[in-house]
Amino acid sequence: MPAGIMIPARNMPSMMGSNGNLGGYGSSSGLTLGQPNMMEGGGHFGNPLDMMATQNTSESELNARLGDDFDSATKSGSENLEGGGSGDDGQDPRPNKKKRYHRHTQHQIQEMEAFFKECPHPDDKQRKELSRELGLEPLQVKFWFQNKRTQMKTQHERHENTSLRNENEKLRADNMRYREALSNASCPNCGGPTAIGEMSFDEHHLRLENARLREEIDRISAIAAKYVGKPVGNYPLISSPVPPNRSPLDLGVGNMGTSPHHSFLLNSDMYAPGDIMRSIGAPSEADKPMIIELAVAAMEELIRMAQIGEPLWMNSIDGSTTVLNEDEYIRTFPRGIVPKQSGFKCEASRESAVVIMNHNNLVEILMDVNQWSTVFSGIVSRAMTLDVLSTGVAGNYNGALQVMTAEFQVPSPLVPTRESYFVRYCKQHVDGTWAVVDVSLDNQRGYTSALKSCQRRPSGCLIQEMPNGYSKVTWIEHVEVDERGVHNLYKQLVNSGNAFGAKRWVATLDRQCERLASALATNIPTGDVGVITTQEGRKSMLKLAERMVISFCAGVSASTTHTWTTLSGTGADDVRVMTRKSVDDPGRPPGIVLSAATSFWLPVPPKRVFEFLRDENSRNEWDILSNGGVVQEMAHIANGRDTGNCVSLLRVNSANSSQSNMLILQESCTDSTASYVIYAPVDIVAMNVVLNGSDPDYVALLPSGFAILPDGTSGSNNGEGESGGSLLTVAFQILVDSVPTAKLSLGSVATVNNLIACTVERIKASLSLDNEA
Repeated sequence: MPAGIMIPARNMPSMMGSNGNLGGYGSSSGLTLGQPNMMEGGGHFGNPLDMMATQNTSESELNARLGDDFDSATKSGSENLEGGGSGDDGQDPRPNKKKRYHRHTQHQIQEMEAFFKECPHPDDKQRKELSRELGLEPLQVKFWFQNKRTQMKTQHERHENTSLRNENEKLRADNMRYREALSNASCPNCGGPTAIGEMSFDEHHLRLENARLREEIDRISAIAAKYVGKPVGNYPLISSPVPPNRSPLDLGVGNMGTSPHHSFLLNSDMYAPGDIMRSIGAPSEADKPMIIELAVAAMEELIRMAQIGEPLWMNSIDGSTTVLNEDEYIRTFPRGIVPKQSGFKCEASRESAVVIMNHNNLVEILMDVNQWSTVFSGIVSRAMTLDVLSTGVAGNYNGALQVMTAEFQVPSPLVPTRESYFVRYCKQHVDGTWAVVDVSLDNQRGYTSALKSCQRRPSGCLIQEMPNGYSKVTWIEHVEVDERGVHNLYKQLVNSGNAFGAKRWVATLDRQCERLASALATNIPTGDVGVITTQEGRKSMLKLAERMVISFCAGVSASTTHTWTTLSGTGADDVRVMTRKSVDDPGRPPGIVLSAATSFWLPVPPKRVFEFLRDENSRNEWDILSNGGVVQEMAHIANGRDTGNCVSLLRVNSANSSQSNMLILQESCTDSTASYVIYAPVDIVAMNVVLNGSDPDYVALLPSGFAILPDGTSGSNNGEGESGGSLLTVAFQILVDSVPTAKLSLGSVATVNNLIACTVERIKASLSLDNEA
């Protein structure tokens, strides 16, 4: 959405003239086609925004990485070479002279240890402030934090090595026990020793036991009592009242009560009348034993697939991800849990990462449908819990079992969403590892034709606790899908596995964990973030930005709840529009909202496209309605390792003195699989309320922005985003009339079509010039 589009007052008249032409700017919470003045005469407010109107805040330096090199000569980060603060590399030109060390005082160590617990990656300004307080040089502080981070990493690796060594000893002992049992085996017929190749007594006994268990499974007897510990009839069914929608920011992440809560995603306008996902009800009592058995079998398959390496898993052709060897999978799991569908394509991948979040908090996010769909808003367009067969035991999610529906998306109207009806099962294993598995129920009775575009074979993740609040996550995504509806522009991306595969889930989780850690930090200096003067204001601004991102992601895909109308175009560059009425929604301005989106390919690497679009200095090159105004960053909140992951408050100072200035809330985020630049005009008065720490839920927003994906070529999948091409989706939301009952004019549609077409041409022209340079 161009920057010049403003937010309308709730009762303002229609901003479109009878002929569909643009009027003046308006004071509004979204993109409008009108432009009345926001402030009379550009008057000043007695608030932080006006006091900082001329101050630019540079981006925080976040170049420190979790894996900095470790200097083994340091002792818990408490010693530095003398002269380290001068900026040299510590090398003495006289090699025979003994190096001198400078030991930090106990007070300095305690202060830096306390700061490290809150913020392990201080930026340059924070390091300078800390050095002044402790009487150290900034480089001494920087080296101490680098050594401390690397020391933590070394401890993690040592802990993992110990676990692997113990597991190796256990396997060796089991191997010796089995060898001894085989050497002492006797023939069940004659009692004599068995010859090589004959079936041992133990093996014969196991075969008989397997046959008996198979008959027991076929009769579906005592399944719940055997695996879950409760009779089927005693499973608690969660109905109303339902806990309200919760965000990880609302919870502070991990504030679990005495028992887990399983909630529904209550957003009625996300489900259209006759929607397939909403039409599916909870399973019947007769189906529940079958569902439980299916979940238990899926859990066993997930664990095995996570532990087995080659030849079951192989590196992809470009080496960017790990993919499944389908022939080996059939040999390893010959019976199969989910029947293979004719004409469907198999997609399977595996990815691992260490994330900055406690294992209990990760489990809670995955088992709470609201938190799950919030954290993965770029992948999950909507989700709902239909039934809860078990809430778990001992006040946690161990043994929790839920029946769910979800719709998975790529941020483009050119890629059909994937709807799935599945059971989610959570279990804590004897070694402390948590596992969460999904498996489709599409083939259960009554549901075979409801959601048939995507079937989830056992998919999910294993979560292993690591020291200092970190967790190791191993993610497996295994589905069978009908890909016939995917546009040719996106087929290569989908086939590469970066659209829906495990790599995208893990990259999103890693980035969101960094964002949540930043949101919960309590020692961010208020002077470093411009007009934000309190921690409450900082958290409120992050919460508002989170809602803006969720709203954008939910409205840009080819969801079945959307009715896109294609305007004239050349095929791939077609502009698609849809309308909706906004009534009694405090988070959106009332009236008729027109959404427009288009996707196209650029011969420019994703990283360069992302940097160009998020930079306020280059905004005038693509933002038509900024009218050449100077864009000033008034607030900046860094929320990740990458400097591009941040929330900003921008002010557009109009070049025309007769027009008022405007504010824009913007969040930019990037990882190896996707990047976003999302923004929305905000009212000055409303933004001051947010900066004072008040609830941002009632600030009206109409977000617009860009979704940037790699094009799926081998160069674009290397995780750096510095080669290959890009798939760019441009999406605007525009308030065309503040009266919800008004009729949409053709002039409004034509204006929006021209607006998005001009924006696309400007982006192509600017990036092509940069590419040639």
